[in-house]
Amino acid sequence: MTEKQNKHLMQLVRRVHGLLENDDLQKQRDSQNQLASILTNSKNFIFNGFDVNNLYFEWTDYCQRLENSENNDKIIFYCHGGGYMTGSCLYARELTTKLAKQTMRRVFCFDYRLAPEHPYPAAVEDALAAWEYIISQGYSAENIIMAGDSAGGNLALALTLSLKDKALALPRALVLFSPWTDMTLSSESYSLRGSVDPVLNTEYIKKAAENYLSGTDCRLPMVSPLFADLSGFPPVYIQVGDNEILLDDSRKLYSRLLSDNVFARLDVFSNMWHVFQMTPVKAAQTAISKVSDFIENLG
Repeated sequence: MTEKQNKHLMQLVRRVHGLLENDDLQKQRDSQNQLASILTNSKNFIFNGFDVNNLYFEWTDYCQRLENSENNDKIIFYCHGGGYMTGSCLYARELTTKLAKQTMRRVFCFDYRLAPEHPYPAAVEDALAAWEYIISQGYSAENIIMAGDSAGGNLALALTLSLKDKALALPRALVLFSPWTDMTLSSESYSLRGSVDPVLNTEYIKKAAENYLSGTDCRLPMVSPLFADLSGFPPVYIQVGDNEILLDDSRKLYSRLLSDNVFARLDVFSNMWHVFQMTPVKAAQTAISKVSDFIENLG
């Protein structure tokens, strides 16, 4: 892709993302779901949604996997993104379907309570409840890949920290797409990438942090995992674009994991934006394929 083509593509991404933005959060949530219902309308997948104790859960199954009955006991536990203010299982289908197809695994997702109506620790409590449900269904932690994008990446890290604090079994590995790891909003990439990031801006991130924190210390490890003790964590695979303001959140997390003696891998995708894996571009296909390879190589 030439520099000119990439510039045009990022302009298109900026326009599409702008169509979803709305000062009315509920309208923004509804717009995201409407777009996802159109883009993920495929007969190649089966979606099974249900409620348990006021939480909505959803399984995504790739039909070809069902026909071959492969990897029935190995699943992906997915935490959706959205700045803790928006997002849902439906919106996450743009990623859960790709993961289900590429890895030939069932993908489990859940709707957690959103800010500002439900600030921290509501999302972490719901994530823990979803994890406990999965374990109660007979799935073994060692057969579960925990994954998430953006705020969902933050939630995946916070949930793993919670499991560690409770001395419970941890997932086999973590896969994080452009994770939000530092709510102090102090990284240089905010200024260095602010003019090129077509999806995020500092104003949005600041609003999201204020809504989610609602007075909670922004350096608390459960909201800013960058400041946590990550020793004992399972392997972590991180993907991020080099044209996004959260670039340093991924780079610093990678360095922190290594310093805490955790196996970690970081792939920075040239000219890509925040959670580019959701879009129909070649780099997204490559990225999801790399996720599949990472999981397979875990053994």
